[in-house]
Amino acid sequence: MHVRMRSSKDGTEMVRKQVYITEDQQKALRRLAVHTRRKQSELIRQAINQFLTEARDEDRHRLRQGRSLWRDRDDLPGPAALRREVDLAC
Repeated sequence: MHVRMRSSKDGTEMVRKQVYITEDQQKALRRLAVHTRRKQSELIRQAINQFLTEARDEDRHRLRQGRSLWRDRDDLPGPAALRREVDLAC
């Protein structure tokens, strides 16, 4: 069950999640929140956003690497031929 709530700052809809972290992570998070004068939840959301951005960038990089695997192949049909095959199959 998700509890939805609105952020008071920008009206962004939020979903409440409960996670377990280690004592060391909790202490470090608390210290960082005090040091930066930010809420722990804000720091956690920022970390999640950074993680998701990096994962997306890594995915794009892998796709670009994979694309180059087929670059020099001349025995495969081109995009137009593949589209024609799909159109005929439908």
